[in-house]
Amino acid sequence: MDPFLKDLQYKSFLYFWELTNPQNGLTPDRYPTKSFSSIAAVGFALSSYLVGIEKKFISREEAAQRVFATLKFFWEAPQGTDPEKCTGYKGFFYHFLDMETGLRYKDVELSSIDTTLLLAGILSCQVYFDQDNPLENQIRDYADKIYLRIDWKWMQARPPLVSMGWCPEKGFLESDWKGYNEAMILYILALASPTHPVSHLSWEAWTKTYLWAEFYGQTHVNFSPLFGHQYSHVWIDFQGIQDEYMKSKGIDYFINSRKAVYSNRAYCMANPSGFKGYSAEIWGLTACDGPENAEYVLDGKKQNFQTYWARGASLVEIQDDGTIAPTAVGGSIPFAPEICIPALKKMNEIHSGKIMGKYGFYDAFNETYPKTKGNAWIGPDWLGIDNGPIVLMIENYHSGLLWKWMKKCPYIVSGLKKASFHGGWLDKN
Repeated sequence: MDPFLKDLQYKSFLYFWELTNPQNGLTPDRYPTKSFSSIAAVGFALSSYLVGIEKKFISREEAAQRVFATLKFFWEAPQGTDPEKCTGYKGFFYHFLDMETGLRYKDVELSSIDTTLLLAGILSCQVYFDQDNPLENQIRDYADKIYLRIDWKWMQARPPLVSMGWCPEKGFLESDWKGYNEAMILYILALASPTHPVSHLSWEAWTKTYLWAEFYGQTHVNFSPLFGHQYSHVWIDFQGIQDEYMKSKGIDYFINSRKAVYSNRAYCMANPSGFKGYSAEIWGLTACDGPENAEYVLDGKKQNFQTYWARGASLVEIQDDGTIAPTAVGGSIPFAPEICIPALKKMNEIHSGKIMGKYGFYDAFNETYPKTKGNAWIGPDWLGIDNGPIVLMIENYHSGLLWKWMKKCPYIVSGLKKASFHGGWLDKN
């Protein structure tokens, strides 16, 4: 492996291994800012432990103990409608949890997508820990129980689509998962459920909301932030398999993500708003932190800056304030290594290593923000949902290991087939 990628993967892995609460397996949303746990970050952590075993960062026994503690917590944590004394309801979990108690953080929603990303990590552990011993037997058992408990039908407030979430105070959120984004894996696992599956009509309804269009030289299913083109692909190898929608377009979802990466880069190279630093090697728009919510006049023009924002560029929308996120590039390495790897190296080089630290790349940087007086604004935190795709997609690029493991997951295989996918490796299962 490229020494730069090897070092980046190891540092990014340490975020999960060193910062996760070993008692309950909860991973902080961010660090060093004191924060709650993100259940999506826990999902990335669980799969990252498997990479850690394979890379000999940790032992199989160490990882198994951590995974067991995590799954035990999520199975035993209280489920119910009490807004202050529960971790989840109907098998789903709240988006953010208190790092120590594991209870709902403030008034956050019961999140269908974040539960799915947690579940993807859990199922990767179920496949990986296949030895016949008490600890690994319990891991597989807990994984099944957690998945089978989820009531996907209940989360369909407006079937056949799936709602984004629910709150005990006001019920289901008004939005459903549609339009193409990170929820591809959600529908696949919801279709596959042996206990509470959604109808096969859900996948067709989901694909009918896609926007297929040309943007900056690439014709593809548009979605603005790059994380939407990454997350499902972390666990599922879409190379050479197609659903009916992609069959009609003559490509697969992997190629679609490659096109999205090139489109994102082309937009940044064109740099229509004239931000500092954008180039063929400095690019990458996705959801990330930003400098502040404020407006400044720069070179006679008003420019708004944002804090956390779903940055991105496509025909769906353009949200860009000059903030670049390394995870946009790092999580896209398998799709376009020829442009992603040089970009990561260049980012680190031009900022003299200041955007890298103990746990890899900081979340984001902005060279236009005026308060830094000629220096780049660099986000102070590492984020779990940034580091996860970097660890796992470097590994998928290098060895394809996570994809190979998940091809053995019967639920992934079943969900793909129910969503009309066929071809390639899937036809062999």
